[in-house]
Amino acid sequence: MAGEGSEIERADLVIRGSTIVDGTGAARAPGDIAVSGDRIVAVGDLARVRGGREIGAKGLVAAPGFIDVHTHDDHVLLSKADMTPKVSQGVTTVVVGNCGVSLAPLRVEGRPPPPLDLVAGDGEWRYETFGAYLDALDRDPSAPNAACLVGHSTLRAGVMDSLNRPAGAGEIRSMRASLEGALESGAIGFSTGLAYRIASAAPTTEVIEIARALTAHRALYVTHMRNESDQVLDSLEETFSIGREVKAPVVISHHKVAGRANFGRSRETLPAIERARARQPVGFDVYPYPASSTVLSPDMIEKAERVLVAWSKARPDVAGRDLAEVASEMGVSPVEAAERLQPAGGIYFAMDEADVRRIIAFPGAMIGSDGLPNDSHPHPRLWGTFPRVLGHYARELGLLTLEEAVSRMTGLPARRFGLKDRGVIRPGGFADLVLFDPETILDRATFAQPQQPAAGIMLVLVNGQAVWRDGAHTGARPGRALRRQHLDRPMATPGA
Repeated sequence: MAGEGSEIERADLVIRGSTIVDGTGAARAPGDIAVSGDRIVAVGDLARVRGGREIGAKGLVAAPGFIDVHTHDDHVLLSKADMTPKVSQGVTTVVVGNCGVSLAPLRVEGRPPPPLDLVAGDGEWRYETFGAYLDALDRDPSAPNAACLVGHSTLRAGVMDSLNRPAGAGEIRSMRASLEGALESGAIGFSTGLAYRIASAAPTTEVIEIARALTAHRALYVTHMRNESDQVLDSLEETFSIGREVKAPVVISHHKVAGRANFGRSRETLPAIERARARQPVGFDVYPYPASSTVLSPDMIEKAERVLVAWSKARPDVAGRDLAEVASEMGVSPVEAAERLQPAGGIYFAMDEADVRRIIAFPGAMIGSDGLPNDSHPHPRLWGTFPRVLGHYARELGLLTLEEAVSRMTGLPARRFGLKDRGVIRPGGFADLVLFDPETILDRATFAQPQQPAAGIMLVLVNGQAVWRDGAHTGARPGRALRRQHLDRPMATPGA
């Protein structure tokens, strides 16, 4: 690899002798990386460049920091700003506000309705405008960067007196105005969670009329579809139609086919997505596990072969236990036990591993954790998603090459979500970087012990500052709120 930008003589940091996997999908190559301030300033053979600090990286892969495109980190960016579950696995940017749930714009005095309570609890919903939330992230930075979506369910909760019906014309106008304001403040798009009770009564027309705000702003439509099981094909068509109608790129969240009756149906859904891509921009993300996690719901219990309790306000002591065992102790059915545990969350084993592998291997699939950081016994995807793809699915199973796996976590999501100057190792790009051992990287979080940092992550930089080094958090919090308007004009140069 020739030295790009190597006319420089000094840099703040030089990483020497790494194998560079640059995020574009190009073949790996040996080389050095020089960083000054928050930017990469040179890449390649940098023997003549001196660093204020130098790191030997022989035997390690240098990659762009991983972009977690599907998170529910809206509140923990502020309350647990070290974000250890993410930076410990190499994540340098999180996308929040998924599944129709965003922390803003909404003020709630009491407990919010499910699934809003998965993101934040009592007294934590206090941002009446989206701009106020982004300003809070600026004032009190987290370790990783954050790009933020506006949630449809959040908008509904803010304007409707009853959520079990379609919105009226005036309510739609109000929600669209809130979305417009959020986009102007810097939101990158609009998300829906039409599978949830809080939004399931919303017809397609309601979503379209609100989402028309996306057109002028060139923003994304991101969706937890109305159905991911028996009616998954119908939900895909609804999703495509919304994107076409409002002329917005579509991202399908955590694509799956759930329930034993639907095992193998990724053979139908993936061709449907491919056909849609011929006429409109469509992407999707996937997490590398055959179990999902969300609110504890009777409807989902019946589709799952096994359910774990992730948390329960009524019975905190049962978190992490099998719902069937808890129900047996109570002397009731699992559905009745779930009712008694409310409010609560669950982990559902309802997917076929063959479908998970097929979806991960599909060209253009992005990786997202969908982790729930407030759960007392979270799904292991919160801590293990990215190393699991690199270690298990790429290295051990050979579903993806290392280069392709890295690109699905970096360059591809940066392009899809419009994260300017991120996701690729090149001069001028932001210095969001991860150094890892390609032979040992692997998730260590399990369903029994989910809060375990991954193996093989040696160094993580966010905007040029180390946030994770040699198995420990550094305490640094250099993350930034990545506002959408950055997509349309160059950001300020370092030191400007």
